[in-house]
Amino acid sequence: MSYILAIDQGTTSSRAIVFDGDLRPVAQAGREFEQHYPSPGRVEHDAEELFETCVQSAQAALARAGIGAGDLAGIGITNQRETVVLWERATGRPVHRAIVWQDRRTAETCRALAEAGHEPEVTARSGLLLDPYFSATKLAWLLDRDPDLRAAAEAGRLAFGTVDSWLIWRLTGGRVHATDATNASRTMLWDIRENRWSPELCALFRMPRALLPEVRDCAADYGTTDPGVLGAAVPIRGVAGDQQAAAMGQACFRPGMLKATYGTGCFALLNTGEVAVPSSNRLLTTVAARLDGRTTYALEGAIFVAGAAVQWLRDGLGLLGRAAEADALAARADPAQEVLMVPAFTGLGAPWWAPEARGALFGLTRNAGPAELARAALESAGYQTRDLMDAMRADWPEAPEAVLRVDGGMSASAHAMQFLSDILGAAVERPEVLETTALGAAWLAGRQAGLYPTEAEMAARWYAERRFIPTMATEDRDRRHARWRRAVAAVLAV
Repeated sequence: MSYILAIDQGTTSSRAIVFDGDLRPVAQAGREFEQHYPSPGRVEHDAEELFETCVQSAQAALARAGIGAGDLAGIGITNQRETVVLWERATGRPVHRAIVWQDRRTAETCRALAEAGHEPEVTARSGLLLDPYFSATKLAWLLDRDPDLRAAAEAGRLAFGTVDSWLIWRLTGGRVHATDATNASRTMLWDIRENRWSPELCALFRMPRALLPEVRDCAADYGTTDPGVLGAAVPIRGVAGDQQAAAMGQACFRPGMLKATYGTGCFALLNTGEVAVPSSNRLLTTVAARLDGRTTYALEGAIFVAGAAVQWLRDGLGLLGRAAEADALAARADPAQEVLMVPAFTGLGAPWWAPEARGALFGLTRNAGPAELARAALESAGYQTRDLMDAMRADWPEAPEAVLRVDGGMSASAHAMQFLSDILGAAVERPEVLETTALGAAWLAGRQAGLYPTEAEMAARWYAERRFIPTMATEDRDRRHARWRRAVAAVLAV
């Protein structure tokens, strides 16, 4: 049993990758699933479809690897964070579609709580801000809309989980209701310093304790799969939220190490070691990992739209046949046309946290066209990352100057990564294995199984496939970023 199966349940697709005993990917498969938009600002997934696409992907990946479930030493799970699933314990039936992390339906609730003065306590305990992004207000919305649901929750008949908990429950046939510390830290109910569900936050959001899963280390025993799911009972041995899993896959184990994942959105994590650094710049203080009972922390900045800007060019405007065509189109852009895109399609994330903000284009002329829009979409990720890096340096001035390690689908764009290096004025490193989220989940499971190396050995194995070095003049960098900040200010003012 020298293989590990990583299940990567994301925002638009579920994927599975088989890794061998040397932590090399040998086969993978994926399935997309339907996005539900019941009204503006609301985003939902069918929880059953999430589970089914994970199982289908796992079965296909095992078949392509030419192995069976009995050849697996374990399963690692990584998942879209903050998304809320609520289900019946007796039947395993979800009582509502999963409410996705992008969903903004509780913006007014968050605003009211902030105006009532609750945000300082929420931030002090959870490290998070009062924003619809996180799980607590989504879950409260579900319970408050139906008195019968709240009564069932208080009676212990319902279970809540982020997507990892839901998958563990289904994979184990309802025998295990658990999550890991990284996912718990994204609910706005977990005290990141006390390492427990916070009685105070549960009281604030009127959250019955009976709903909540047990919280375990990232590398731990999460039960075994029901033999009927994959064809054999396989131990689940590692769990982490997608961004923390990516940081582990990037071997960002030392304080000061920094990674950014560019998928639908962008999420940057700066490892701060065993110190939970509070933010004065509206970043998040979150759990980076909990291994062997020891918690490490990170400062995190969340950008809601990164690769989704390119998807909009493809799906919304029809300018691209495939997202990968954006690089070639951007290369044809006229350098004199300085078009800026502020892609606030679902609001602005860190460091602004403006859920009502909406996207805008600046600098349009009669000569601007598809090439200029493609370039603006790719470069918007770099500008937003610069804002995050500036905030991180302000929050933790003693942090060493860090090289930025990147991953995710958008990191394949040479144009986007070179501009990122230019606007940051820092080196950007892209690893050989871009699937670092699945790699991190596999490493956790393999570590627990005794198959994979320690943190130090994992770090020694990491190397860059390509290193981007800044070539932009300092004056040009500063001018461009100042213009970007004026564009953001205009969007916030509307």
